[in-house]
Amino acid sequence: MKNLNLTTVILIAALLTLSCGRDESKIEIYATTDLHGMLLPFDNTEGEATDASLANLASLVSEGDRESIILLDNGDILQGDPLAYYYNFVDTAQPHIIADILNHLKYDAATVGNHDIEAGHPVYDRVRREYNFPLLAANAVDINTGEPYFEPFTVIKRNGMKIVVFGLITPSVPRWLPESLYRGIRFENMVATARKWMPVMLEEEPDLVIGLFHSGLGDERDRGDDENSSLSVAMNVPGFDVVFCGHDHRQDIKEVFNSAGEKVLVLDGGSRAEALMNVTVTMEKQAGSKRNSVVSGRIIPMNSLPASAEFLGRYAPVSQKLKEYTSEVIGRSTASATTRDAFFGPSAFVDLIHLMQLELTGARISMASPLSFDQQIDEGDLRIRDMYRLYRFENFLYTVNMTGGEIDRHLEHAAGQWFTTMTDGDSYMLNYRLDDSGAPVMVNGTARLRNPSYNFESAMGIIYTVDVSKPQGARVNITSLSDGTPFSHSTNYTVAVNSYRANGGGGHFPAAGITGKELESRIITTTERDLRHYMTEWIRSKGTISPAPLSEWKIIPEEWAAKAEKRERKLLFGSN
Repeated sequence: MKNLNLTTVILIAALLTLSCGRDESKIEIYATTDLHGMLLPFDNTEGEATDASLANLASLVSEGDRESIILLDNGDILQGDPLAYYYNFVDTAQPHIIADILNHLKYDAATVGNHDIEAGHPVYDRVRREYNFPLLAANAVDINTGEPYFEPFTVIKRNGMKIVVFGLITPSVPRWLPESLYRGIRFENMVATARKWMPVMLEEEPDLVIGLFHSGLGDERDRGDDENSSLSVAMNVPGFDVVFCGHDHRQDIKEVFNSAGEKVLVLDGGSRAEALMNVTVTMEKQAGSKRNSVVSGRIIPMNSLPASAEFLGRYAPVSQKLKEYTSEVIGRSTASATTRDAFFGPSAFVDLIHLMQLELTGARISMASPLSFDQQIDEGDLRIRDMYRLYRFENFLYTVNMTGGEIDRHLEHAAGQWFTTMTDGDSYMLNYRLDDSGAPVMVNGTARLRNPSYNFESAMGIIYTVDVSKPQGARVNITSLSDGTPFSHSTNYTVAVNSYRANGGGGHFPAAGITGKELESRIITTTERDLRHYMTEWIRSKGTISPAPLSEWKIIPEEWAAKAEKRERKLLFGSN
């Protein structure tokens, strides 16, 4: 019995020693991405309340132990809603509302996104100064110093853990934006930048390394300046435990293995506050031994969280101010216009943009596209909010020189993005994402297109056809200018385009054979402010506008196109 008691005492002592030597801690990491101005629960473009915003996140973090919470944002927050635009360009004397909200919620770090850069140096530099946390992007390099323009990484200590957060931005910014918006900055390869900085970060002896990448998932391959390279970094640069990505507006979560055979958790969080990325890290350390961690993740629907009453009350005056701003009447429309028509030929919606661009620039030809997939402006009073429906992005307006042959190739590229090759009136006309059976991929009962509608470029000022029975590259036939003047492939024409397109966005200018310095040399004029601003003033000056499909192009064979339109409107929109 004495021996049994002695054994029991020894076992208890050993267990106590083991327990005392164990150091277990837990943290919750929450990350938002691509909020596009949706910080408050009101869509200022649609004039409607929403059930997903940072008000939901506020309830979560206010109830949690902040010593065990890390809060991150992954960029594209400064563009996409009148709330952001108002504080970017209208009321610049007050503290920026986005900095105020993120500081109030005690964000720990953020990565800059391409649409944040689109706001221009005065805006993102100002917001960066107002943030109480670092703004990251290791591959956005100051051309004068060779060092990152923003912070490359930050070290956060929570609940006994040491966490490094490393930021990267998609390097494709110069393909979309004029240099004036990022003057003094160059954007470098994400994989190479991560390899460069990983040894520096590991010198911090972190318990966890997190990638905060404003870049889409992409795939494993490192393709230089590829727009979406998050998976490529995660799989080719050992050292990351977690990678948060964004930019592509997808929701996804997956585990991958890097080149050293180590597991990496990768999350993608959608857009416009529809979801919240969450990673839980539990770490246990035996005395004198290396920490062992368990990392798990999930995507939380933002509207599954209650809205914080404190947050709503704090920002109620801001919401009211924005409602008043966006409700201002600037003119009147005698007819409604919808982007739905723009997928099947000339439309009142896109042609209104064409008319504005031609009148504002004096160009001979206008190029434009439906920037939103499904949007409309209504007959009656036109308000500030309608201008965000009409023109979604803060693009500038350019006038460029193009030859007739380049215009032809530009439109051929657009047609290739837009249409497939029809074999008869029963085949698909639009270019859909297809499943293994060859049928359009359906999401929530509607078909998904292979390419974004903002690349479906049409022209005003010329008369042409798009023959969808022909293969890609042989569909466009331009017969003349709108006044009947013969169109020549060798003649130079002045063309109005937005800054995204003029800087190579969508690949239209490269497809036309205009790239790099040659592209820059073609620019004749640029506006000083965004195109939406000039469109607003244009409508103010007119007082009343009458949207109508006025451009002179059509899809042929017309019988096939008419049959396809009737069928495919239902596929795309679920109705006629």
